[in-house]
Amino acid sequence: MNILQTNKAYYPVVGGIETNIRNLARSFARCPDVDVRVLVCSGHVTMRDERATVDGVPVTYAASMGKALSMPLSLSYVRHLWRERADIVHVHSPFPLADLTLMLSGWKRKTGARIVLTWHNDIVRQKLAGALYSPVVHRFLAQVDRVIVGAPNNISSSRVLSQHRDKCEVIPFGIDLDWVDHEPSTMARAEEIRKTHLSPLILFVGRLVYYKGIEFLIDAMTDVAGASLVIVGSGPLEKNLRAQIDRRKLGHRVSILHPVPEAELHALYHACDVFVLPSSEPTEGFGVVQVEAMACGKPVIATNLPTGVTFVNQHGVTGLIVPPKDSRALADAINVLMADPSLRERLGANGRRRAFQEFTIQKMIDRTMELYRRLLGLPPDSMARSDAGERAC
Repeated sequence: MNILQTNKAYYPVVGGIETNIRNLARSFARCPDVDVRVLVCSGHVTMRDERATVDGVPVTYAASMGKALSMPLSLSYVRHLWRERADIVHVHSPFPLADLTLMLSGWKRKTGARIVLTWHNDIVRQKLAGALYSPVVHRFLAQVDRVIVGAPNNISSSRVLSQHRDKCEVIPFGIDLDWVDHEPSTMARAEEIRKTHLSPLILFVGRLVYYKGIEFLIDAMTDVAGASLVIVGSGPLEKNLRAQIDRRKLGHRVSILHPVPEAELHALYHACDVFVLPSSEPTEGFGVVQVEAMACGKPVIATNLPTGVTFVNQHGVTGLIVPPKDSRALADAINVLMADPSLRERLGANGRRRAFQEFTIQKMIDRTMELYRRLLGLPPDSMARSDAGERAC
C-alpha cells in the first residue's frame, strides 16, 4: 500500500495537526507492505525543495514563496502533488492549496486512487477567507472518498461537514502514551516540581494564541486562593499575558514557561493536581493535551465548545465543563476540585481509563488502516500482525 500524508507543515513544526500526521506516518512506516511518505511546504521562504528522513519516513519540504492568509504559496508543492501516484492521499485540513491542486488537476480521475481527508477544524478566524473558500471546499468534498473527524461533535458543529455527513467517519485522535508509567525519573522530577510551586498546582499546556482563552484562566486565578498556575507554551500573546499577570499581581503564583523538553513536560503533567483547557473559540477542535493529562490520572476542566473538546473530557465523568470566556465559572470549577480530593481522584481515575481505552496511537492506527483497506477493497482480516501476535500497524 502506497500512502502520502500531506499538510501545510511537519516536524520540526510542533502543533496538534503536525503531531497527528507524524504519529500516523511513523506508525505506518513500521507496517509491512506499506510505503508511506510526507509532502508539506517549507516553513521558510526558499527556492529549493528540501528532503529529510524523519522517524524513518521520507519527507519533502516543497520550496515556498511565503504565506498569504496563513496558506503557504508554493508552486513546487503543486507540482509534487500533481505528479503523485499514491494509492491513498491523506490530506489534513484546513489546507486550501492541497484541496485546489487535487480538485483542479483532476488527480483522482487520472489515477483512480483514493482521497482521505482529516478535518481538524473549520476556518474560523479569517471570516472573509472562509467565505471565499467555502464553495471550493464543498466541491472538493464531493471528490473526497472519506472524511475523518476526531469526534462526533466535529460533524454537527461544522458549517461545512454538516452538509457531508454521509462521508464522515469518527476516528478519535490517538497519541503516544507509553511514557506515562515507565520512567521513575519522571516521578522523581514531579516531586521536585511540587516542592517549588505553591500547592495545589494547576497546569495549562498549549500555544499562547487567541483561541486558547488563557487570559480568562489568569483572571480566574484572582478568585482561587492558595494555588499556583503553570502555563507552558509560547506564541504571539506571551507579552500581553505576562503584562496581565503583573497587573493582577499574580507573579508569585502564576508563571509562564517556554516549551520544555518532553521529559520535563511529562513531569509537569504528573505534578499537577488539575489540568485546565480554557479555550474560547471553536478553533480548538479536540484538545489532545487533555488526553495527556487524563492519562496521568488528572481531572480536566475544559470549556463547552461545540467541538471535540467535550467528547474527550466528559462532564462529571473525567472532569468538569464550564462556559467559554467565563473567568468566574473557571474559578468556581477549580475551587470545587481543590476542595474535594476524593472527587479529583475519582475523575482522574475515570480519565486515565478513558485515555487508554479510546485515545492511543494504536487505536487510531488500527482504525485508519481499516478505513484505507476498505477504500482499496482489501479485506480487514488480512492486516499484518507482528511476531508477538499483535497488530503491526
